[in-house]
Amino acid sequence: MGVPKKRTSKMRRDRRRAANNKIKSPVQVTKCANCNEPVLPHRACSACGHYKGREVIAVD
Repeated sequence: MGVPKKRTSKMRRDRRRAANNKIKSPVQVTKCANCNEPVLPHRACSACGHYKGREVIAVD
């Protein structure tokens, strides 16, 4: 089993942990093709109930 020969410094440890924050990207919001309301991708529209051009949820 691998064991580190020397202790990792606080600066090196913190720099490694801080490097992964840039990976996350903001959520892309698209417009519904039926009613032009903002919708998250791969989800039915909460305003009209349409998904991929057809109604999947009955909304009053």
